[in-house]
Amino acid sequence: MPDGITWYWLAVPLRMAVEARIFLHGAILMKLSHLAAAAFSVAFIATAHAQASKKDQEFLTQAAAGGLYEVEAGKLAQGKASSDRVKSFGSILVKDHEIANDELKQLARSKEVSLPTAIPADKQLRLDELVIAKNFDREFLQEVGLDDHTSDISLFEKASRDSDDSAVQAFARKNLPMLKAHRKQAESLQNSLGK
Repeated sequence: MPDGITWYWLAVPLRMAVEARIFLHGAILMKLSHLAAAAFSVAFIATAHAQASKKDQEFLTQAAAGGLYEVEAGKLAQGKASSDRVKSFGSILVKDHEIANDELKQLARSKEVSLPTAIPADKQLRLDELVIAKNFDREFLQEVGLDDHTSDISLFEKASRDSDDSAVQAFARKNLPMLKAHRKQAESLQNSLGK
């Protein structure tokens, strides 16, 4: 039977082999966890920057065109309206839609969607007609405040329900109250000016 010293010398190599094996398993697990974290990061980034569906691309493009139009129409009202209240409404349109437009640009960039940088021809024609309107205040409130906001509200409500992307839905939902407030203010102004 081996004595205590012999046992010690027999146990040391065995103990070193067990410790080396534990260390190796730990290193392998650590490497695997790093690989898993990297794979998750790549998947998350790919999802965050995923391209938008055709339906969402159309919404983003239409929303951008409408936002550009609202800003320019608001600037036009600031300079051309005879009523201070209509001028003030124009200022609100500019401020609110510039903020929404900036958010929309960031969203579109993350979805790899190119947005228009100029007002579409049909909306530019409507602005040109407003410039020469005999009763600018009333026509501005009807065209921009009521008609355009009513169609924008419909567009944003549809996107908030039917969009394929939760970020696009969130953008639409966030901006709906602003659009509704603009339409309500236009109705109030129109009533105060007398149709």
